[in-house]
Order: sequence, then structure tokens, then C-alpha cells
Amino acid sequence: MPAALAYPLAALAEIAGCFAIWHWWRGASSLWLGPGLVALALFGWLLAQVGAGFAGRAFAAYGGIYIVASLLWMWGAEGQRPDLWDLGGAGLCLIGTVLILAAPRAG
Repeated sequence: MPAALAYPLAALAEIAGCFAIWHWWRGASSLWLGPGLVALALFGWLLAQVGAGFAGRAFAAYGGIYIVASLLWMWGAEGQRPDLWDLGGAGLCLIGTVLILAAPRAG
């Protein structure tokens, strides 16, 4: 699966799963745990679909996508608009993601 598809889907699954557990931990119904665990399992499966030669490299490159997706979640689901510092930091992380994924490597 191409990273451009797997990473955003994995980020959505991870954030949804973590949010469900975060919400339960703060007093919501335990019914949040089931969907949260399913979402986290889906996250793991999606990240494993990335065609990187090494898991560590796939996970490192995913980090920038996760940061951007987290800020979008904060804005869309929690109603808190990212500030200039959030956007600047996310931009730096995306540059790192591109460097990791696009670097010319031998064999």
C-alpha cells in the first residue's frame, strides 16, 4: 500500500483509538474501549502495509503525518484551532517525513 494512503489512514485510526481510551480514562463509559481497541489494531495493520525496508524508518516517517493529523483532530473534533507555532512545528515535521521517504538510498 502506498505510504501516501496508508499513513493518513493509520493516523486517523491511531488518533481515534487513543482518543477513545483518553475519553474513557476521564470518566466516559467503558463502551469507548471496544471501538478504541479496534481502531488501534487497524492502525497497527495499516502501518505494517507501508512498503519500507525497515520498520523503524516507516515509523519515523509516519511521525510527521501523525503530528499534522493530531492538529487537524484538535481543530475538527475539539474545536481548538492550531496556532502559528503548531503550524510551524508541523511543517518542520513534514519536511522530516519527506526527507526520510524520498532520500536516495542504495539497494
